[in-house]
Amino acid sequence: MNGLLVIDKPGGMTSRDAVNRVQRWFPKKTKIGHTGTLDPLATGVLVVCVGAATRLADYVQAMGKTYASRFRLGATSTSDDADGTVTDTPGAIPPTGEAVETALRRFVGVIEQLPPAVSALKVDGRRAHDLVRQGKEVTLAPRTVRIDAVRLTGYDWPFADVEVDCGKGTYIRSIARDLGAALGCGGMVQTLRRTRVGCYLAEDAVTLDLDPGAVGKHLMPMSSALSTLPAVRISAEVVNRFRQGQTVATAGGETFSPDAEVVVTAGFEATVIGIGAVLPNGLVKPTLVLPT
Repeated sequence: MNGLLVIDKPGGMTSRDAVNRVQRWFPKKTKIGHTGTLDPLATGVLVVCVGAATRLADYVQAMGKTYASRFRLGATSTSDDADGTVTDTPGAIPPTGEAVETALRRFVGVIEQLPPAVSALKVDGRRAHDLVRQGKEVTLAPRTVRIDAVRLTGYDWPFADVEVDCGKGTYIRSIARDLGAALGCGGMVQTLRRTRVGCYLAEDAVTLDLDPGAVGKHLMPMSSALSTLPAVRISAEVVNRFRQGQTVATAGGETFSPDAEVVVTAGFEATVIGIGAVLPNGLVKPTLVLPT
């Protein structure tokens, strides 16, 4: 079995726990991997790569994501979410909805974001969350992230409902924390749900209660993981050459800049053969070949 399975991860378990449950649905030694960790508190879209699709995990991880979160203002947390030790902010003054919307705008764009101390990032080879739980001070470096949009969808103090479109590596907990700091009242994530990863939507997801016998019909094709890449077509006559690692010409006359990464398709139905790199002479060199 090769393909991608969209899981609706429940709260209260790690992404690894969810993948371990999914692993039981497939024959032994089937390769399984997930594409982007969700905190135990978070629910929603967890894309699981099955079989040869594990080679495409990086492409799924690079896709844009959408989160729906309820921020709690007027409080802070040791983990920046409701799973940590929560402390109410003394004398917190409720900001207006307009003030919240104005403050949220500062997070849109390519920004430097400080990750939560309680995270899976490594410090000197150790997970930051493990060090924090041992009572050690953890200092993480800011990281560059891309946030495409932040929408305030509801506000009733102390809760602000927020929807975020963002790129890889963005921490919604950091947005809640930094929003609270900007408003002078403190902030944290109360609930968090990932509703989209690229073309994979929560409404397409299956639960961990799925009948294992029905897994096959829910597997999405490997080509779906490459939907963000431009495509070039090669003729049926050169497909075997491409599969053998040889450089081939495209059949459609497309032009791309040298070194561009492209999906290579063949046949009338544009079957995905693999991924290639465009050479300066316009030919395509295989970089990854998908199984038939």
